[in-house]
Amino acid sequence: MSRFEDTNRWRGVLVFSALALVVGLAANRPSLLVLAAVGVVYAVYPEVSPAWEPELTVSRQLSETTPKNGEYVEVETTIRNEGDRPLFDLRFVDGVPPALSVVADSPRRGAVLRPGAETTYSYTVEAKRGKHRFQPATAVVRDLSGEHELETTVVGETEIDCTTDLDSSPLRPQTLDYVGRVLSAQVGQGIEFDRTREYKHGDAKNRVDWKRYARTNELATIEFRTERSVNVVVLVDARSSAYHATTDDIHAVGLCVSAAEQLLVQLLGDRNQAGVAAFGRELCWVPTGNGREHLVRAQQALATNPAFHPVPPSDDDDQDRQFQTLRERLPDGAQIILLSPLCDDWIVTTVRRLDAYGYPVSVVSPDVVQTDTLGRQLAAIERTNRVTMLRAGDVPVVEWDPEVPLGRSVAATQTRWLS
Repeated sequence: MSRFEDTNRWRGVLVFSALALVVGLAANRPSLLVLAAVGVVYAVYPEVSPAWEPELTVSRQLSETTPKNGEYVEVETTIRNEGDRPLFDLRFVDGVPPALSVVADSPRRGAVLRPGAETTYSYTVEAKRGKHRFQPATAVVRDLSGEHELETTVVGETEIDCTTDLDSSPLRPQTLDYVGRVLSAQVGQGIEFDRTREYKHGDAKNRVDWKRYARTNELATIEFRTERSVNVVVLVDARSSAYHATTDDIHAVGLCVSAAEQLLVQLLGDRNQAGVAAFGRELCWVPTGNGREHLVRAQQALATNPAFHPVPPSDDDDQDRQFQTLRERLPDGAQIILLSPLCDDWIVTTVRRLDAYGYPVSVVSPDVVQTDTLGRQLAAIERTNRVTMLRAGDVPVVEWDPEVPLGRSVAATQTRWLS
C-alpha cells in the first residue's frame, strides 16, 4: 500500500518569491524580479511534475536460516531499483520480525539509486525460539524537488526458523494396533530387548539366544518390545489467561504454538496419527491424520487460525462449550499433549475431566511466570501447586524453561520418569 504526502518544502520559497516580486515592482529593481522568477520556478516545478511510484524489490541473505535460541544471525538486505527513473532520496526500513531484536548495526538505510542499481547493507538480530517471518519493509521516496513524498511497502519472503527437532514426545503408554516407533508394553517383533524366556517348540531360530546356549547348553528365546503408533491430539491453551510472557520475550501462547509444530513434526515423522486443537477466542480443530499433506494442513492451522493470533483476545469464547465440542470430536483411543502455562485452575480441571473420560493427557508447560514482585511470586507458587496436583493425579508434566530447547526438557523429564 502506498501513501503520498506533500512535504511543503518550497512553501517558504514561494512566500519569499512573492515578497521579492512586490518589492522589485515597487522599487523598480530588476534583480529582485529575476530572483522572484527563479523562486517561482522552483515552487511551481513540483506541481507540474507527474506523480510516479517506484518499483523496488528486496532480497535477504541470512548467515543462518535455522539458528539456535539466542544465536546471532546476520541479515544481508539488498534493495534494487527495478524502475526506469532514478531515486534521488530513498529511505528504507527493513521489516524485522516483531519478536526479534536488532543487536548490531541498523535495519535502516538511505540511498540514491539509478535505474537497475542496487544497494546492500547488513545488520544482526538475536534469534528467539519459534518461526519468524520478516514483515513487509517500508520505503520512503522523495522526488527530485523533495516536495512529494511516497511511503510504500516492499515484500520479500524470508523466514528464520528457530525450532529444534524433538527426539521423542511426552506420551502415555497407550498405542494403536498399527506399526509405529513408540515402544509398547506388548512383546513380539521389535528392536528393543525385553526379556528371555524358556524355549518353546516352533520358536524362530533367529530369536534363540545362541550365546546362552553356548555357555549353558540350554535353549532360551529372546523377546522384544513391539513398536506401535499412537493417536495424539496436540492441544494448545490459547485463552487470554495464557498470554503471559517474561519481559521482552515471546508470550506463552507463541511458545506453545512453536512447541506444537515441533511435536507434530516428530509425531508424524514416527508414523503416528496426530491432530491439533486449541482453546481460545474460538475452538481450533484439525482431526488426527498422518502423512506429509496432513502435516502441512496442521502447520497452516497453526499459522493462520484466529485462535493463535499473537494479540490476546478481549473476551474468551464459552470455555465449557469448547470443552464439550472437543470431547465430542476426540477419536476413541486418542491421547492428548496439552501445551499450557497453567495460569489458572480451569485448565487443571479440564485435564482431569479429559483423563476421566478416558483420554490420557500429558502436559508441557512453558514457565513464563516471573518472581520480581510479590504478586508474581504468588502466581509462581500457584502454578507450582497446579503442577504438583497434576502429577499427584498421575498426569506427566514437562516443565519447560523457554531458554532451554524443548527436546532437552522432554528428554530430562523422561529420564526422571524412568529413574
